[in-house]
Amino acid sequence: MSAFDSDWNGRSAFELLAAAAPLFERKGHDAPSIFRPENMLREARRQKALNSAAVPAICVVDPDGDIVTHVRRAFAATPSGSWACYHTRMWEWTIGKLRYGIIGQVVGGSFAVLVAEQLFASGCELVINIASAGQITDLGPPPYYILIERALRDEGTSYHYLPPSDYAEADPALIGLAAYALGRTGHRVCRGATWTTDAPFRETAEAIEFRRRQGILAVEMEAAALYAFAAACARPVICLAHVSNRLGCVEGDFEKGEGNGAGSSLDLAMTLAAAWMREAERPATAAE
Repeated sequence: MSAFDSDWNGRSAFELLAAAAPLFERKGHDAPSIFRPENMLREARRQKALNSAAVPAICVVDPDGDIVTHVRRAFAATPSGSWACYHTRMWEWTIGKLRYGIIGQVVGGSFAVLVAEQLFASGCELVINIASAGQITDLGPPPYYILIERALRDEGTSYHYLPPSDYAEADPALIGLAAYALGRTGHRVCRGATWTTDAPFRETAEAIEFRRRQGILAVEMEAAALYAFAAACARPVICLAHVSNRLGCVEGDFEKGEGNGAGSSLDLAMTLAAAWMREAERPATAAE
């Protein structure tokens, strides 16, 4: 007899699932955490003798690391003197009036949120995640980008920030701002839903076909976790999927474009940053 059979007693399907899966039985999503990023960063700064200056307002999370390589070469990005994370290195550069930070090799939802928590605790005001993704719905040959409006929660981290639901949703106002700005760049950018997974090598034919019927455009590893964190903590996060492959099912796959797509990805990130900063400054300008 299964746990579902023995524990039925009129309980809902979700109650039965929670009894069988500890991840879903979590309560108190609004309760504050004891372990805070601010506290860990305080000790890291002490141990590493780092200053407490804020990191750049605009920070890019680059799971593949190609954009990091690009900005180091093209803009002489330098290591941050104020980023105290134990697990990663931040690189900084300035273009015009905007100062940027970027962190590479942040792969997977749990790692991405661990870094995002620390970024906002360190003075960041906007996080832009640009990650490679596999095509689920054929929108044409890769590479191209997807502005992720919502992400299917097939991972674990999001459930620690929000109660169970099918999708983690992006902030509609932020998506509207991003869609308008990106639509003027000349790059191929679509909008829609992605599937966030913790297990990329468990994407079976049956699962892929089911997701396709749900209207999923691509599969990636961070967006659902980041959007759940953003919604729960009221932090601005934008996720872009760089669709670079057809899940390795064709010869010559995983081509991201010239320079591994770093130039185009950076162009989109800086376009988003500029649009966001203009919007953030608008009330102050209007008041003057």
